[in-house]
Amino acid sequence: MKIAILGSGGVGGYFGGLLARAGHDVTFIARGAHLAAIRAHGLQVKSVHGDFIVAPAQATDNAADVGPVELVLVTVKTTTTDEAARAIAPLVGPDTTVLSLQNGIDAAERIGAVVGMVHMLGGVIWVSSAIEAPGVIRQMSQFRRIVLGELDGRVTPRAQAIYEALESTGAAVELSENIHEVLWTKFVFIAALSGVGTVTRLPVGDYRDVPETRELLVRLMSEVKAIALASGVALDADVVDQALVIVDQAAPTLMASMQRDVVAGRPSELESMIDVIGRRGRELGVPTPAADMVYAALLPGEIKARASEVVRNA
Repeated sequence: MKIAILGSGGVGGYFGGLLARAGHDVTFIARGAHLAAIRAHGLQVKSVHGDFIVAPAQATDNAADVGPVELVLVTVKTTTTDEAARAIAPLVGPDTTVLSLQNGIDAAERIGAVVGMVHMLGGVIWVSSAIEAPGVIRQMSQFRRIVLGELDGRVTPRAQAIYEALESTGAAVELSENIHEVLWTKFVFIAALSGVGTVTRLPVGDYRDVPETRELLVRLMSEVKAIALASGVALDADVVDQALVIVDQAAPTLMASMQRDVVAGRPSELESMIDVIGRRGRELGVPTPAADMVYAALLPGEIKARASEVVRNA
C-alpha cells in the first residue's frame, strides 16, 4: 500500500516505521532537523518491542513531491489540524483514504471539511512514543493499539484493506462498527487526565488519591459522557468507572502529552482536549462547569506559550 505519514513524530514516525518495515511504500512528511536526519541516516526506532532502522527512508517536507496515495495517516498535534488538512491536498486522489490518529474527538470532521468527508475514516490510538533526537523515535509502552472504522459504521473494502495493512505491523489493530463510541470512550479518560494533570502540574500518582482532585476528575469525565450522550453516541453506563480504573492502574509517573507541552512552555492541545468540551456543551445545552474552570485556569499560559512560539519562529 502506498502511504504518506503527515506528522512523522512519535506516533507517525513509529507506525510509519512499522509499516515501512512490513513492506509498504511509505513516505514520511517531516521538516527541519528531523527531516534532514531521516534523509541522511534513515529513520531509527528504539522500541520495547525491538529496535530497527528504516534505511533508506523516503522523506520530504512537500506533499506535492509525493502525489496521490492510497492512505494518509495524519498524526500531527491537534494545534495544527487545520493547517495539516490544507497541506494534504496534493496527497488526496479519488481513491485516497485519510485516517486521523490524533487526540480529541473532532479531528476527522475538521480534516473532512477541507478534503471531503468521503475520504475520512475514524481512528483511535494508544501508544507512548516520542522523538528522542532528530531521526530517532523512542517507543516506550507495551501497548500499541489502533482501532479504526468507517464513520457511518459500515465495514467497507477500504477499511478492511487498511486494517490488514496496519495489522501487518504486529501492532494490535481492531476494525470497529462503532468508531464514535471508541473515540468518546477514550476521550472520557484522556480529556480528564490532560486537564487535571495540567492544572496540578503533577504526575497522576500524586493526585489521583486526593479526594478533592479525584472529584474534579470525575466531574470532567461525567461532562464528557453527558456531551457524548447528547450527541447521540451511546457509551457504557459505567464508562466513568472504567476510566477511573485506568487512572488507578496507570504508572504513577504518567503525564498526558498536553501536560508535558504546558510544563515545557510549548503550545498545547488545550482547545481540542478541554475547550471543545465547553463548546460542545454550549451547543447542546449541557452544562460544563468543570471543563470551563480548567480551561479558564490554563488559557493565560496557553496564550503566553503561543506568543513565545510566534517570536521563536519569526
